[in-house]
Amino acid sequence: MVSLALTQVRWTGDKSSMIDKHEQLTREAANQGADIICFQELFHGPYFGIVQDSDYYEYAERVPGPTTERFQRIAAELNIVIVLPLYEEDVTGVLYNTAAVIDADGSYLGKYRKNHIPQVDRFWEKFYFRPGNLGWPVFDTAVGKVGVTICYDRHFPEGWRVLGLAGAEIVLNPNASKPGLSNRLWELEQPTAAAANGYFVGVPNRVGSEDEEFGDDAVEFYGSSYVVDPRGNYVGEIASQYDEELLVRELDMSLIREARYEWQFYRDRRPDAYGPICKP
Repeated sequence: MVSLALTQVRWTGDKSSMIDKHEQLTREAANQGADIICFQELFHGPYFGIVQDSDYYEYAERVPGPTTERFQRIAAELNIVIVLPLYEEDVTGVLYNTAAVIDADGSYLGKYRKNHIPQVDRFWEKFYFRPGNLGWPVFDTAVGKVGVTICYDRHFPEGWRVLGLAGAEIVLNPNASKPGLSNRLWELEQPTAAAANGYFVGVPNRVGSEDEEFGDDAVEFYGSSYVVDPRGNYVGEIASQYDEELLVRELDMSLIREARYEWQFYRDRRPDAYGPICKP
């Protein structure tokens, strides 16, 4: 059994208090027995993709860097794996939407950079991020093999499958998702990905409005974070649409083997027939 925690948090108004709040949530999760925790997308700031404003470049930092190193110390103290979504500055002016993965002994295992970057109304992410260039790494952690996708990545089934082929057992998809076209996809995509690939999926989302930051441009993030098992079933209840929550869910890792033996998708796949999906 592995105990997975997800955060669903409102923007506090500044980076420092947001980091402090997530440290406290990590401590609460560890007290509840969590072995691994994943924060929401760009956890240490507002979701600034609402606008196009170069002032928000100042939230970017090196990965690993000061925030990663702080949570490395926390991970080692609490013996908990941490998936840490950050705004990364690789070199000056080269910026990525990134998640660092920290093992339970505090070691930095590496990072994932968001591969698919949207550019639609109030998701102006191409203004802020380059597309990821690290593929879909899978990290060998104290709780098993962990993969990461970030928000908009979830709309592309190819990434989910690449993670499965690389041995992922738990895939985490931190989000900043708002009402609109994504609502129905939120219900469908992660359970489908989990069942199609035979692994657990956890999806933390932001909650509430950041209207003090963005005024009339602000959106109301709909929370509804959840975990699904390798058959696509919810593990416990879905989180609130309106309130902050710390979800802690128990994952029976033996279900991965059971699901993959019941449905032999990896055996029966036909990569020789899939050439057209690789054409630009």
